[in-house]
Amino acid sequence: MSELDEKRWAVVSERGCEAARLTYGEADALMRRLKGERVHGTCVITSEAAARLAANAAPSANGRQSAPPKKARAPRRKKTSSD
Repeated sequence: MSELDEKRWAVVSERGCEAARLTYGEADALMRRLKGERVHGTCVITSEAAARLAANAAPSANGRQSAPPKKARAPRRKKTSSD
């Protein structure tokens, strides 16, 4: 049995994990359907990788993935007459 025929593939998009535990052929068919629905950022990865992505994504209160925290900016230097 080829790895492509094993149910070990997942499809992810900008919306998150669309489906997991697919054969590669099923994943390809889903990618084509999503393209027709104008869903962007799609790719095929292993289900194991998709599970790790899901574990690292922390949804916010509105159910969407929150943006990473911004780094604090360094304070501005005061201008002096020599600048």
